[in-house]
Amino acid sequence: MHAPARRAFSYAIIRVVPRVERGESFNAGVVLFCRQLDFLGARVALDENRLRALDPDLPAPEVLAQLERVAAVAAGDPEIGPLAAMAQSERFGLLVAPSSTMIQPSPVHTGLCEDAAQKLEELFAELVG
Repeated sequence: MHAPARRAFSYAIIRVVPRVERGESFNAGVVLFCRQLDFLGARVALDENRLRALDPDLPAPEVLAQLERVAAVAAGDPEIGPLAAMAQSERFGLLVAPSSTMIQPSPVHTGLCEDAAQKLEELFAELVG
């Protein structure tokens, strides 16, 4: 019996940086792209206690809305407009492009997996959960 093929994937951690000028951040999501498995996905969650610790005046619903937009872009949700029609690789490139906003991606990392959705869940649990 042959072992399932492992495929290359790329991922970035999505970070919340409440006050960009201070540079403090916490992990709030993961976006993962695997071209060979035709997969682009993101998982996000907001730890409101961490957010309040770094900026008690920042409204959590605003931050959560921005995080959910990351997930919507990854999913190709039609609600996001023309971005939904872009190829997965293009959407991934937009999501992991360096940013100076409150929601920032880490550098891109790579790995191998058999199941991209499962790997996304594992990375989310390890890096965010």
